[in-house]
This record gives sequence, structure tokens and C-alpha cells, in this order.
Amino acid sequence: MKFDIITIFPKIFDSYFSESILARAQKKKLIKIKAHDLRRWATDKHKKVDDSPYGGGPGMVLKVDVIDRAVMAVKKLFKGKKQRVILFSAKGKTFTQDDAKRLAKYGQLILICGRYEGVDERVAEHIADEELSVGNFVLTGGEIPAMIVVDAVSRLVPGVLGKEASLKDESFCRDGYREYPQYTRPEKFKKWAVPEILLGGNHQEIEEWRNKNSQSE
Repeated sequence: MKFDIITIFPKIFDSYFSESILARAQKKKLIKIKAHDLRRWATDKHKKVDDSPYGGGPGMVLKVDVIDRAVMAVKKLFKGKKQRVILFSAKGKTFTQDDAKRLAKYGQLILICGRYEGVDERVAEHIADEELSVGNFVLTGGEIPAMIVVDAVSRLVPGVLGKEASLKDESFCRDGYREYPQYTRPEKFKKWAVPEILLGGNHQEIEEWRNKNSQSE
């Protein structure tokens, strides 16, 4: 699966995507992640990607023409047909595990990261297939939401997790479900002990305890 991220700060992603599970998945060629500098598609000598908003107001707005050229160019880098263009926006639909499952079925996700005052609305209307938000709060840009989506979707790509069973009973694997508590050594720390039932080796009783202590809405 291919993730193409359009941003004005591509180096932001270097550290996060070069560690742990995502790094191993890229090495195995299960996923490919590429951050593209939006300024590559600016046509003036100053590589300008934003301008002041029509009608006045504070801040700067990312330009529709530059983003359009970027998206068109990035689309051509993928040979398959299952492509999806996502714009991160405060007014977008809140991203959920169901969205991660849905997006994992695509071959290429193109993620547009806004900055400054926002993105020209024509990007949402005519270029992006959908708008996503990661919560009811405002961030300085779409880079962190892009990391969240790449992480959540990548975990669902076959082979990315070492044990596919890890997906079976984790939180949000089904509607309203929250995973049961987990414990490891030491058995006792200070006055805090691991529940006795987890130490007995009775798998049926352990399964019943886990079912009882998971949460379902």
C-alpha cells in the first residue's frame, strides 16, 4: 500500500516513520510512505504556495492551483486504480477505526496537509474525495492527522503486525468494544498485584475474566 503525503514540511515525518513497526513494514515493502514538498509545484520564483484570503481576514490560505498540480502529479506515481484523496480539515468527518478499515482497501492514499489559515475551499469541493478530522480541536497543520491515518491504516495491511491475532480482540475491533486490561511481570509491585485468575493457567476462566473486563457500548 502506498501513502503519498502532500505538505510544506516533509521532514516532519522522517523520525516517526523511520522507527518500529512502520519502519519494518516499509523495509519489507508492505507499505510505502512518501512525503512530498508542496513547493515543488509552485511556479513562481519564490515558490509561493499560499496567498491572502479573498474578502480579507487574518492568515494565509493554501492555493488551489498548486495543490491541484501536486495531486495530479502524485496520482501518476501509482499504477493501480484504487486511489483516494483525503484533505485534513477541522470540518471533516471524525476519523474512526471503521474509516481505517475502509481506507485499508485502497492501493494509494493521497493525504493533503493544510497549514496557516486553511486551504482554498475548491480543494475540498473538486480535488479531495473526502475531508477528515482527528477530533474537535484545532492543530497547526495536517501533518499529525496524516501520521495518525498512516499508522492506523498500516496496522491493517496484512503482514504489517507480527501477529495478526493482535487485531482480533483489540479496542474498536467491533462497535463499542474496548480491550480488557493487560498485565506483565513483576507479579507484585509495591502493593499492586496482578489479578489471581490470570496466574492460574485456566484458559476458560481467563477468557471469561477478559470478556467480563472488556467494555462494549
